[in-house]
Formats: sequence, structure tokens, C-alpha cells
Amino acid sequence: MLVGARRFKPCRACATRTRCACTRARRELHFIGVGTPIDADGRSYDNGQVFGAIRRLAPHLTTACTIVGKSTVTVGTTAEVTTLAQRLAPAGTDVEVVWNPEFLREGHAVEDTLRPDRVIAGVTSAEGEKAIRAVYAGILDTGVPLFVCDPATAELAKGAANTFLGLKISYINGVADMCEKAGGDVARIVEILGIDPRIGAGGMQPGIGYGGGCLPKDVRAFTASARMLGATAAADLLLAAEKINESRTGVAMDLITDALGDRPLRGTRVTVLGAAFKPNTSDVRESPALALALALHRAGAVVTVHDPQAVANAMVRTPELDSTADLTAALTGAELVVLATEWPEYRQADPAALADLPANPVLVDCRTTLGPAPWRTAGWRVHQLGRPGK
Repeated sequence: MLVGARRFKPCRACATRTRCACTRARRELHFIGVGTPIDADGRSYDNGQVFGAIRRLAPHLTTACTIVGKSTVTVGTTAEVTTLAQRLAPAGTDVEVVWNPEFLREGHAVEDTLRPDRVIAGVTSAEGEKAIRAVYAGILDTGVPLFVCDPATAELAKGAANTFLGLKISYINGVADMCEKAGGDVARIVEILGIDPRIGAGGMQPGIGYGGGCLPKDVRAFTASARMLGATAAADLLLAAEKINESRTGVAMDLITDALGDRPLRGTRVTVLGAAFKPNTSDVRESPALALALALHRAGAVVTVHDPQAVANAMVRTPELDSTADLTAALTGAELVVLATEWPEYRQADPAALADLPANPVLVDCRTTLGPAPWRTAGWRVHQLGRPGK
């Protein structure tokens, strides 16, 4: 739990940057950034840690102050937290709650904290806005935009942002499936769509779906919120994105079966490149790479998983799989290689230097991340989702 307080000078409490007559300038700020895992129902957030933090903090609030919530929460949480805090705090209604959701990317958290692309403040008073402007003054001075809105808008904005990323990934994966059937090239389609400023190519990477501790739960929880609010058409759209994402392991298994040709999967030595749900992290929560590795194992393949950083976590999560951080050892003797996480170590590898390690240099790129020409020139047979020329 992160609960901290900061006092600031009177001139920091308003946007004028001059000495002011603000009567409530010297206010404490308490930041709360705790986990909100998916609830037991599998569809909504468990806000227990948020309310637990408020219950621990509130008895110490004896003067006017602002609580700044950072967690991803269900819409309406700020109002509930405010009621609880004001009931338990000696300062009573002088306690204000502002919702200031974070937009940190795993593997880039420090950079995103110091140089965010936006700051959102869900406030109910001018004092709440002053507090946020003061604490973020140094960051806002660099040109980072501040969006001041009501708490419900701030709560929904965080869920909407993450869910849109999930929609975008699921959409291009659906297009990749169409390319697979029609013989089209999804990589070229991404280029064509990405040039449109209304769309953009960022986040539109066809592959085996999204994972990690945020996108899966945020899409599920946002879908549940849409249902709760009676926005059934929106909920149906989001549910379709979920279904596409959940189907990706099966799609990848079909591609692998196609790559093997007449050879049975059972007994085949398969090296899976990647265990983390995305590169630059050791996080394996809801990792599509591990889900695929497990599916291969259950189909009878002899699976070895390689990852530059996530081996220790992979061994805890999937002890039935062999895991190694040694790429040479992982590839030696492999009869099929599956790229499941788009680590730069794989993208930048020399295909000619690796070609003699496997017993059978067949590569299934489930992230559509490699330029296939150098690999094919080096003697590899390359299969990619939604791309011709296998």
C-alpha cells in the first residue's frame, strides 16, 4: 500500500504561481495506490484494498486534506470512498477525494511517472484542482496536458483507455484470421491502416493476444460496468473482443499444426521463445506465451520455454514445463521453434548463427514480429499469423 502525504507552499495551491490569499493552501495530500485485482466473480474489481487503505488512513486525518486515488476502480468508487473517509476522519467533510488514475506501462513505469502523456484529475471542487495542479506543477510545466473532470469521468477514462487497447488488439487479430483464410498479408494491412491519423498503428500488433495484470481484468471489468449501467450494446462489443482474445491460443495451435505438416505434435521437441506476457518485464500473469506453452505440453509436445527475464516466475507458474534463460541450450535439438513474446533479443538475433542449433529449423512467429526474409535466407522455414509465403 502506498499512502503518503505532502505539504506545499501557498503559491503552489493555485495556478497563478504568485503569492495568494488561498485560505486552504497548506493542505495535506495523501496518495493511495493499491491493487484492485479482479473479484471472485471474474468480472469486476475487488476494491477491498482501496477501502482498507481509507479505513487505516482516515482516523489520522485531523485537518483539511485531499486524498488522491491512483488505482483503477469501478465507476462510482470515488463517491463511496469520500463517504467512508468523511465518516471516519476527525476532519469530517474537510476531507476531499480526488481520483487521479495512473497510466503506467509495465516495464516503463518510472518513465511514465516522470514524463506522462497526460494527467487526469476527477475533482469535485476548485480546491481539489488546486491540489493536483500544485503537486504536478513541475510535470505540467513541461507541457503535459491536465484533464480536469468529474470523478466518474476520470474513473471511466482509465478503463476506457485500457479497454480500447484490448479492442484494437482483438480487432487486428480478427483481421489476421481473415488474412489466414484469404491469403492476405496482415502486416501490410497494419501499415495501410496505421497511416490513417484516425487509427494509427500503435498497439495494433497481430499475435496471440494481450495478457498481464491490467488489460485482461480491465476489459472484463469495463464490460461488467457497461452491463451494470445498461449499455448492453457496448457490453456486447467488449465481450466480442474478449472472445477473440481468448481464442488466440487455439489459432496459434492451428498454425503450429500446419507448420508441422504430417508430423504429429505428440513427442515433438518444441522450444517456446518467451514466457512474459510482453517484453521488458518478468511478469507472467495471464501470459499468452505460457498459455500456448501449456497447450503444447498438454497436446503431448516436449516443451522448453526460454525467456531473458521471466524464467524464475515461469517455473513457479508452470512447473511442469522446462524453462531456461540460455537461448543456445533452448534451441539445441529443437524440432519446432515458436516465438511467443516479441523480445528484442529475438528480433535482433542473427538467424544464420542460430540455424544449425535446431534439429529442424522451423519457426512459427506467433507475434508477427520478425522480418521473415533474413530467416528464410538463413535456411529457416517461417510461418506467421495472417501472412502468406510460408
